[in-house]
Amino acid sequence: MIDTQPTDFKKLYKNNLDKEVLIDLYKKMLLPRLIEEKMLILLRQGRISKWFSGIGQEAIAIGVTAAMQKEEYILPMHRNLGVFTTREIPLWKLFAQWQGKADGFTKGRDRSFHFGTQEYHIVGMISHLGPQLGVADGIALAQKLKNTGKATAVFTGEGGTSEGDFHEALNVASVWSLPVLFCIENNGYGLSTPTSEQYNCEHLADRALGYGIESHIIDGNNIVEVYTKISSILNDMRENPHPVLIEFKTFRRRGHEEASGTKYVPDELMEYWEERDPLTRFEQYLLDEKIISNEDVEQWNTDYKQDINDGLDLAFAKALPQSTPEQELADVFAPHNHHQVEPETSTQNIRVIDAIKDGLEEAMDAFEDLVIMGQDVAEYGGVFKITEGFVEKYGRDRVRNTPICESAIVEAGMGLSIAGMKAVVEMQFADFVSSGFNPIVNYLAKSYYRWNQKADVVIRMPCGAGVGAGPFHSQTNEAWFYTVPGLKIVYPSSPADAKGLLIASIEDPNPVLFFEHKALYRSSYDDVPKGYYNIELGKAVTYSEGNDATVITFGAGVHWMKQLMEEMDVHIELIDLRTLVPLDKETIIRSVQKTGKVLLLTEDSLTGSVISDIAAFISEECFEFLDAPVMRLGSIDTPIPFEKGLENNYLPIPTLKEKVKKLLEY
Repeated sequence: MIDTQPTDFKKLYKNNLDKEVLIDLYKKMLLPRLIEEKMLILLRQGRISKWFSGIGQEAIAIGVTAAMQKEEYILPMHRNLGVFTTREIPLWKLFAQWQGKADGFTKGRDRSFHFGTQEYHIVGMISHLGPQLGVADGIALAQKLKNTGKATAVFTGEGGTSEGDFHEALNVASVWSLPVLFCIENNGYGLSTPTSEQYNCEHLADRALGYGIESHIIDGNNIVEVYTKISSILNDMRENPHPVLIEFKTFRRRGHEEASGTKYVPDELMEYWEERDPLTRFEQYLLDEKIISNEDVEQWNTDYKQDINDGLDLAFAKALPQSTPEQELADVFAPHNHHQVEPETSTQNIRVIDAIKDGLEEAMDAFEDLVIMGQDVAEYGGVFKITEGFVEKYGRDRVRNTPICESAIVEAGMGLSIAGMKAVVEMQFADFVSSGFNPIVNYLAKSYYRWNQKADVVIRMPCGAGVGAGPFHSQTNEAWFYTVPGLKIVYPSSPADAKGLLIASIEDPNPVLFFEHKALYRSSYDDVPKGYYNIELGKAVTYSEGNDATVITFGAGVHWMKQLMEEMDVHIELIDLRTLVPLDKETIIRSVQKTGKVLLLTEDSLTGSVISDIAAFISEECFEFLDAPVMRLGSIDTPIPFEKGLENNYLPIPTLKEKVKKLLEY
């Protein structure tokens, strides 16, 4: 039923706030409203490309932001312009962002509120909506570990609560008692889909009960209620860290974006919410109480409109991006100057699994802000026992068991990075990374390019066949990520490389996928230097010199080829790539020019594999030096079977010798 009773403003806005606070809250709502009205004009004029209107929802963004401390992070969404204006971002800078200007926060690389700014402690959204919830967890975790006494606020809409990221983030925040304020703006529609088709419960706040967290329902169109209740809740969260879920009841009175329109909204519903406009209703209350005058309102409108026009004049005068492919490529990764740390002369003969453990310990000792997260990594030591004993040495704050929720934990790693820490996330098996694929390829990979935010996260990926683990625990899935700019991919084959490359990956401020072949964990031994050392990413190693042909591979393929070379009397140059991104193209070119023949070997299925791309590169760069077609060998194009005989037939090992002979005899 729609309530048609007249509003009792005194009852509605009952408060103990000073007049100065009430006036300030009003003015904070007025500015974004006037900006929005101007943007709608510019949109019709074709001077901006798109607009997501928050008219009628200003009280939520303003009330929450005003209640927060300026050093506390806020993660807003499309309709939260008030977050940015309340944090007093210069208007010209916002306008330049929306116009795609070079001086915008993303230098024309992204639009609207898809950006963040460390200066103002704001972390913008991405179009996939859900990942920012887990990122808020990570930021809050960092604040809790640093004992800053600060909270974090993150926004989503009622539609976003249907995404898995929402549930994962709430669960993690609850289990870890993180000071995250989860703000749901329940505004009636997800684009055109009404709430009745979005969820089947009376209130979204009721979902908090299932996660064991506190929740509240707040009138999102009442600025006084939003500000006072959120202020009280945040004070409690800062004192006693815990998550809180807020459902703000409000309404979206314009289209999802302006082109969508609102024809699907019943007229009486629109009229109901127009009468409950948070700005005009509060303005009338302040006028009735003689806290402000009509002259005040007129003057503030005039002043703000002038500020908006001045900001627009500045923004329109700013240059559009003028870039080159070289400049664009240079901004895909955060700068990192590798400082070589040479290994000690003393060594120990250990396995790959031991070397990885050593590398993690050295990094944990070197970086006090490094946190390891993953399923069963604490007391149990992980399913492969690599982190066994770490809890006793480093404590549960830094070695954290996680719920089974790959997406939220990757996002939490990103949040730790935003808050100035480092994260190592262990995928129990590389296959399971598919459940965390979105934040890796759309958040971690793109953050630096979009707004210069590093993603200081290493994701450990136990992978590979040969152990009879079947279709879901055996994939070597580096190709899934190879085509995504912004991710570094490391794939060692030996214990010494595994340790040095892992340390270098943790040093690097960029997201790194670190593949660890399970079949090599306990079968590959090496003399591994003791202590801390690193191996620069992007540098291949040549295991044997030769003139007959070049074989390029990585991971288990290195061992297959070494074993074959012991059987055959040939002079093959064997290159272990070690790092797939960045790729050591110079070493590849130099060797192929020398031998004139090349075989690329991978454990992955051949179609769409990394080596297929490298083969194309070699054909383009070294064609005049080739004495034979560029040859490739990989596993067959099927899922990985469980039974040992079937698995052997899947892998390229049985045909490797024949392929090498064909290359040499060509």
